[in-house]
Amino acid sequence: MGPWRERERAQRRLGDDVRLLTARTWHAGGTTVELDDADDWVIPARTWGRHPALFLYSPAPLWRALGEQWDLIDIHEEPFALATAEVRLIRWLRRTAAPFTLYSAQNIAKRYPLPFRWLEHQALRTAGGISACNAEAAAITEDKGFPGRARVIPLGVDLATFTPSDRDAPGADDAVVVGFVGRLVEEKGVQTLLDALVTEPRLHARIAGSGPLDAELRARAQQARISDRLTFVGAVAPDEMPLFYRSIDVLAVPSIPTPSWTEQFGRVAVEAMASGVPVVSSDAGALPDVVGGAGIVVPHSDAHALSAALLAAAGPDRERLRAAGFARSRECTWDAVAVAYRDLYRSTISAEPEGESATPLEVIVVAYGAPELLRRALTPVAELPVTVIDNSSSSEIRELCAELGIRYLDPGANLGFGSAVNRVLRDRLHPGGDVLLLNPDAVIDPSDIAELHRVLRSDARRASVGPAQVDQRGHRARVQWPFPSPFGSWLDAAGLGRLRPAGSGFVIGSVLLLRAEALAQVGGFDERFFLYAEETDWSYRAHLLGWRHAAVPHIEAVHAGAGTSTDPRRREAMFFASQERYLRKHFGSAGWASARFAGWLAAMLRALLLPGERRSAARRRAAIYRLGPVRVESRFRSATPAGDG
Repeated sequence: MGPWRERERAQRRLGDDVRLLTARTWHAGGTTVELDDADDWVIPARTWGRHPALFLYSPAPLWRALGEQWDLIDIHEEPFALATAEVRLIRWLRRTAAPFTLYSAQNIAKRYPLPFRWLEHQALRTAGGISACNAEAAAITEDKGFPGRARVIPLGVDLATFTPSDRDAPGADDAVVVGFVGRLVEEKGVQTLLDALVTEPRLHARIAGSGPLDAELRARAQQARISDRLTFVGAVAPDEMPLFYRSIDVLAVPSIPTPSWTEQFGRVAVEAMASGVPVVSSDAGALPDVVGGAGIVVPHSDAHALSAALLAAAGPDRERLRAAGFARSRECTWDAVAVAYRDLYRSTISAEPEGESATPLEVIVVAYGAPELLRRALTPVAELPVTVIDNSSSSEIRELCAELGIRYLDPGANLGFGSAVNRVLRDRLHPGGDVLLLNPDAVIDPSDIAELHRVLRSDARRASVGPAQVDQRGHRARVQWPFPSPFGSWLDAAGLGRLRPAGSGFVIGSVLLLRAEALAQVGGFDERFFLYAEETDWSYRAHLLGWRHAAVPHIEAVHAGAGTSTDPRRREAMFFASQERYLRKHFGSAGWASARFAGWLAAMLRALLLPGERRSAARRRAAIYRLGPVRVESRFRSATPAGDG
């Protein structure tokens, strides 16, 4: 079982103290894999069950291991798996404080039956990090409730084992030997490969693997009269795979997606690339991400496209694909994988308080018109690294930034606040630095920014800080609020909202300093929030991951408030629509329904009791709740500015 531990060996080569608890006996690829005793840092455990999601470990070694002191626990199982629930349960019983990370390869958004759906939800909501072997799986974990940014980390390949072969390229009239590795089942697309052989007489194939279609495939080859060009080599042991790759000219991965399965990575493709073998794959699942650019991707189930690509890959495109394949395989070495996991672990584990920090800081301003207001915001900070992203694509703002020497980005559309910030985060002046979000209608002195930065860095688990704020007449505004919730909505409806403590809540985003490490773990803003509540959602996700937020009362900024928007009814519709999105996301449809009824009831009572304009405002609010805030927002959204908060 040694090759299965290369990730952990690479991590230990980095100097990390890694202990691995793993199955004593496992079943993979139709064969039994036995644990050897070569590594004294490996803890063997008996298991019950063979299904990857339905097996359990013997609890005794887990109980002993989780009673020790760890910085982090990596549960390398799917969030819905029984083994994940077992480890989490014993971790809780042992009162282990170390955070945990999870792994996912599931790139189809499945709704699991109870209790697996509950287990999955709880695991995702309490995990400190997620590693996924493909982008779709990462996105699914986030959609299902993981509050942070799931990392895409490839499966590894050992470049000392898989080395370039010296096999000569086939000549123009020579046979082209195509390799296939995998289970002989419908979804692996072996039938498509056989059909490709029928369409192109130059193609020969070597089929490595076993499975229920073995006899059927042999009969089909006999019937199609291609048996003389087809060799079934059976299951190939892992240590014999390098020899197999040296016996072929090109590897075919013709997988076919089904409603319940699609390719999650395609390790054989990376192994072939490392061996200097060009790869042709279908477009199933994660294969385009793994193979695309370093191989040829064709539509699944298309035998003619497959045969043409196989000939091209072994012929005129061979050297280009070999070079691209070597480069791709280097991205997937075990050492590269270990570095990616170390980065994931570091983003999950608390660091010691740093005091004065040398971490760089940059300013992001999302603008929408109002160039003179923006000038007042930018002038004090012009000597800092500043990026203005202009949702209004205004020539006046472009000229203002040029005058002040500030980077200007024009996204070409009104992206909304969160999407615009994310656009800059992907192209930062100081990657890995802290970020100050500054509204175009807010003004803060650079010395106060420096003090904010010091306060942020004085607590290792502080994700964001914001100053006290005053309007242009000197009146203070509340900057820290409790997180919205259905229960909080009922307290607000009863007039008891101020009883809720705000100390563990969020700081409003008009002037908000975000910590680099929190951004790395939480990710950017949820772009479903076009305007308002994006910082609330980000802060709540950070809160779920163990981060804290703070207002700094001895620092003061001036905030005009809604300075880039002139329609209060539009702002109101946008605000409540974002509240609806937030509550649906974090508390489900039932939670939103409860909060909605509380809001409607409170507005109706105010409409009955209050006079004049306050009564009219309460009626408008009741109508928004009755019709649905998101529905009301749709009437305004296309023309909404996205620079205020």
